[in-house]
Amino acid sequence: MKYLSSIFGIVKKESPILYYIVLILFAGAMLCIPALFIDSRQIMGINAWIKPFKFFISTGIYTLTVGYLITFYPFSKLKKHIIRNLVSWTMFLEMVIVTFQAGRGVQSHYNMSTVFDGVLFGVMGILIGINVVIMVFFAFETIRLKLKLSKAIQYAIFLGWLITIFGSWVGGQMIGQMAHNVGIADGGEGIPLLNWSTIAGDLRVAHFFGLHSIQIVPLFAWILQKKWTIKTNTLILVVTGFALVFASFIFYTFYQASEGLPFIKL
Repeated sequence: MKYLSSIFGIVKKESPILYYIVLILFAGAMLCIPALFIDSRQIMGINAWIKPFKFFISTGIYTLTVGYLITFYPFSKLKKHIIRNLVSWTMFLEMVIVTFQAGRGVQSHYNMSTVFDGVLFGVMGILIGINVVIMVFFAFETIRLKLKLSKAIQYAIFLGWLITIFGSWVGGQMIGQMAHNVGIADGGEGIPLLNWSTIAGDLRVAHFFGLHSIQIVPLFAWILQKKWTIKTNTLILVVTGFALVFASFIFYTFYQASEGLPFIKL
């Protein structure tokens, strides 16, 4: 818990704007909880506020991650300021649209039922596109520069960005087919809360694990470095092995979904 508190403290000191946007995102998730019980409306077979709840948490974690990781990059203050503002404000606006659409009782994603809904979905695509470009930029700079971290953790961050970019690409595949399910229309039976389909392929599985690789892979390297005293090259090999296994799992879930098979069949 003290490490998490330290991360929040560093982010607050470096970028108060990003810090408070992160707090707003997490507060949004908390406000969705009572909304689940107050508002019984459903979208695609689930409560209208489940999606905002999940997205608030996910975007909050991602924004906090960027705000913390960027402190280790030897960028100028201006470059850091621009990147932090781009990420935090685009994530915030994304969630404004997701929440607004949930409040209207309609889909936020793949919704082209009216011109207005189509424009909102298009704006969301632009906001996410900006973040994908930033991800690619981070991956390039991570391999090009010397970060204020050990070689093993820097390499883990690089691998994390690469897998995260793949996760974003999976999101692009969903946009391409204007749906996340494969084999049936979106909706139907799904895993509780996550709502990943239990009867057909669901590209959200690979998308989810892919996007959170930027937390999972570096965290694995950090824990390993703290708990295990070994040579740097050996640590890099272990981290690489973990990243390859994790990436293989994500690719398998993508292949599984592409074949119309559910991640978990209940």
